[in-house]
Amino acid sequence: MTPNPRPRLVVIGGGFAGLWAVRALAREAVDIVLIDRCNHHQFQPLLYQVATAGLSAPAIAAPLRHILRRQRNVTVLMGEVATIDRAAKVVRLADGSVERYDQLLLATGATHAYFGHDEWAEHAPGLKTLDDAMQIRARLLGAFERAERTDDPAERAACLTFAIVGAGPTGVELAGTLAEIARHTLRSEFRRIDPTQARVLLIEAGPRVLPAFEPYLSERAREQLVQLGVDVRLGAPVERIDSEGVVIGGQRIAARTVLWAAGVAASPLGAGLGVPLDRAGRVPVAPDLSVPGAPEIFVAGDLAAVIQDGQPVPGTAPAAKQMGRHVAANLRALWRGQATRPFRFQDVGALATIGRMAAVVRMGPLRLTGLPAWWLWLAAHVYFLIGFRNRLSVLLDWAWAYWTYARSSRIIFGPGGAGSEGR
Repeated sequence: MTPNPRPRLVVIGGGFAGLWAVRALAREAVDIVLIDRCNHHQFQPLLYQVATAGLSAPAIAAPLRHILRRQRNVTVLMGEVATIDRAAKVVRLADGSVERYDQLLLATGATHAYFGHDEWAEHAPGLKTLDDAMQIRARLLGAFERAERTDDPAERAACLTFAIVGAGPTGVELAGTLAEIARHTLRSEFRRIDPTQARVLLIEAGPRVLPAFEPYLSERAREQLVQLGVDVRLGAPVERIDSEGVVIGGQRIAARTVLWAAGVAASPLGAGLGVPLDRAGRVPVAPDLSVPGAPEIFVAGDLAAVIQDGQPVPGTAPAAKQMGRHVAANLRALWRGQATRPFRFQDVGALATIGRMAAVVRMGPLRLTGLPAWWLWLAAHVYFLIGFRNRLSVLLDWAWAYWTYARSSRIIFGPGGAGSEGR
């Protein structure tokens, strides 16, 4: 009697959801193909630290092949998926190659959303990848360099004005850190400009910063931002973004550096499944995270639209990890001829840092602000980094920055500078 062949699982996306699913299946008799257009997994909650020169790229990222080197049932492929053929059960890559699957996990995350104004992307980059972080770092540091070179007071003021659109965690973290760089890190390094006079604006269309937190924590975060010197504009939807700056409430603000942290849209690959999508482009999934009408296909992470107790499950790293592990458990059930189980998100809380010794934390009944919240935020982020080297590197960099205000990775790449990460 010929034994049944091993099932073949294709996982698209090496982020939190995809990687956690793959690792949870380490002991299963299954052939896994993990496809990602990058060769690394990145710790996305700390991307802003790379963008603001606090950490180098290798401190928050690790090669997927290295992470999975001991998991013999996994093949890692670096490539971009072009189409998914549900009828033939194959995934076609941009280079023309084809990968067959018995089961498929789609975990390709999210990208930037400009609310119908895609032309703003050229002038206001978002922060989702290491490439984004490096480009933003070049813009931020390059703005001070351009201000040092110009003799035009108006142009100098525009170069030293930084506008961040969106007051969620990414926007708040960028604004607070950028204010600290201007006030402390760079204060004695220029001769023609005073970096402490830099203007940092945080622009939010809604009534609060950090709207996912309760009003008390949102207000404390706003107060801490103001103490750092950030100009917080609430109830101020952006009307226009161009190379000269932004327009809010009919007022033009001259700013040569505008960053986008206001909205996200699901990866466009979800549209390739041929199923209805929600307004953000996410795939509404069945309770077990499978695609309705296609029980062999699962969707997890930011690409999955999951409603729990009448509210959407947030697009956060903890949610993505939990989804990835749950998909792995349901795949094991399928391979054993058992019933799958519905997904239930366990809310472990939320954390956001505003700056040095300033943060807000919601964790169960615990509510913290200021220094205690900052210590808890630091411990949690170091704990969840992958690999001892990453944790040690981040701890050393943060300890040095804490005592000196120095930022260890202030090298400009691309136009305006050259260098090599880790040199």
